Amino acid sequence: MSAPEKYALELRDVRKSFGKSEIIRGVNLAVRSGERVAVIGPNGAGKSTLFNLISGRFAPTSGDVLLNGQRINGMKAYEINRLGLSRSFQITNIFPKLSVFENLRCGVLWSLGYGYSFWKFLANLDDANTRAKELMEMIHLDKKRDVLAMNLTYAEQRALEIGVTIGGGSNVILLDEPTAGMSHTETGHFIDLIKEVTVGRTLLTVEHDMGVVFGLADRIAVVVYGEVIAFDTPQAVRANASVQEAYLGSSVADAQAQGNI
Repeated sequence: MSAPEKYALELRDVRKSFGKSEIIRGVNLAVRSGERVAVIGPNGAGKSTLFNLISGRFAPTSGDVLLNGQRINGMKAYEINRLGLSRSFQITNIFPKLSVFENLRCGVLWSLGYGYSFWKFLANLDDANTRAKELMEMIHLDKKRDVLAMNLTYAEQRALEIGVTIGGGSNVILLDEPTAGMSHTETGHFIDLIKEVTVGRTLLTVEHDMGVVFGLADRIAVVVYGEVIAFDTPQAVRANASVQEAYLGSSVADAQAQGNI
């Protein structure tokens, strides 16, 4: 008998209630290592709550969340991060008054073994400086090394946030609406960047842009009223009548008309 498959991220009958309102209703989801999964659904479907449960902002009311086979229910967000999961948010979460390079260097310190030390000079940490430089080149901001984060364009700030997110060495990355607010051209470049920086990593992303979803994801999880009603390849999800009725419908038609699907 073959050994059961191990997943990078797994949710087993996860439920979350706030008072008498059940927001997440028995979600089961298993994401393979190295897979890119998009979570879609209408507003109020529970997507953000699901992300908060995975990343440790909320604890499940019942059920289990497993990261690389380890149960992480009830752990604090920083503890989950140290086990290999990083998350970006809908609102850009960077240090606005630090430069691109300084933001990235902050992002790599803990993964390189540097805790909260007040007697170390960052300029002397060769490994941290080297890693920050590598990340800066990876996200194509090497020409903006000394620019304050607050002076970057919105798309550049989002790229920087992704650099900080992966800087900690996590192998599971959660991106919450990474292309929101971007132009069509910026979105296209950003999809390419996400593909590039998540090679060898597991990606779970919430996204409303169907062009992004179908151009990026290996599989798509469709969440409606706190339940996953479909979890399959983009082609299968696009052809799923229940999904179209519950959510996609005109969104798919519009994306097809624009040549995005």
